[in-house]
Amino acid sequence: MELGFAGFGVTVLRRVRGRRTVVSLAGGKSKGGAVRQKKSSTSQGYLDALEKYEPVVGIEVHAQLATKTKAFCSCSTKESKLPNTNVCPVCMGHPGTLPVLNKSVVDLAIKAGLALNCEIAKFSKFDRKNYFYPDTPKNYQISQYDIPIAEHGSLDLPVSGCTVGITRLHMEEDAGKLTHMGSGSGRIADSTHSLVDYNRSGTALIEIVSEPDLRSGVQAAEYGQELQKVLRFIGASDCNMQDGSLRLDVNVSIREKGASEFGTKIEIKNLNSFGSVQKSIEHEIERQAAALNAGEKLQQETRFWDEKGLKTLLMRVKEGEADYRYFPEPDIPPLKVSDEVLQSVKDAIPELPNVRRKRYQETYGLSDYDAMLMSDDKETSDFFEQSVDLGGA
Repeated sequence: MELGFAGFGVTVLRRVRGRRTVVSLAGGKSKGGAVRQKKSSTSQGYLDALEKYEPVVGIEVHAQLATKTKAFCSCSTKESKLPNTNVCPVCMGHPGTLPVLNKSVVDLAIKAGLALNCEIAKFSKFDRKNYFYPDTPKNYQISQYDIPIAEHGSLDLPVSGCTVGITRLHMEEDAGKLTHMGSGSGRIADSTHSLVDYNRSGTALIEIVSEPDLRSGVQAAEYGQELQKVLRFIGASDCNMQDGSLRLDVNVSIREKGASEFGTKIEIKNLNSFGSVQKSIEHEIERQAAALNAGEKLQQETRFWDEKGLKTLLMRVKEGEADYRYFPEPDIPPLKVSDEVLQSVKDAIPELPNVRRKRYQETYGLSDYDAMLMSDDKETSDFFEQSVDLGGA
């Protein structure tokens, strides 16, 4: 087994059943045995900002659900090398077509909600979120607005020791994928044209919205990692960020220390690595502090993270909820979840990472670090327990 720091945490290279796999951890082990976080490389401007301001961070996570077919049609979710092949009149929004809800989407959403200690709604509904963008063929997205499938949950972070509230978890469909051509950056700003692939359009998502309980980029990255572990443990999503099946939007604001009111919220869209989550938040805290210190007034807006320039850039002024003109989805009836369905989903949830970590420490006397390592993913954890059962402990 080989250990080495990579990005936010520790990368462990190991061989399980002859295969070389990677485990990412949120921290390492100090000489005293306590779990510690890897120090981030921060600028003096960021440190100065923390002297005067308190950061407030919330995260919206989009996770593609591990279903064989899309949310409202029978098109396969299996990746295709050819663009625009896993499509049909329903997910392309052709006139006269009717969506049919995939039951597996509901089961996995409930499963994720329960794993995150949420209250599951016995009655919920779908809504239309109206907006135009080339990767949205219907010019609206089927989502959930005022009655989501799950609310009021929480997630404990093992390294920082804080508990992050989960505001809501709701089901929706994914958009297509745009590829911006004619530039080296791949960004729309300096591209000459864009190609659209609708294979992903209509794929089932859950969006998980946190409370603004995070106070640093390090905590935000840890939250993303822990959430990824939970969703993988229960089989709700593969959460492969490199494939786009887990995407994070962060909302960052700052307020003077001691203030009770939140500052102006700035959103950073589509972060695809935990390192980017940490770095973009730290940069945005520094940028907002510099603007306020210069007497500027911040506006609510959406920005993107420029990985090469290590800075956030403006995408658009943030839309409000009124701009989306939500209304109940007329083609999908309201959803009722019976006690029997709820119990069957609950019974299918395995022992979660935080419970296993505690049990490994109490039962086997493992250190914080070793317990975290052995519960990092379900395959590793199950392999460890099989080894113990065979007399390996």
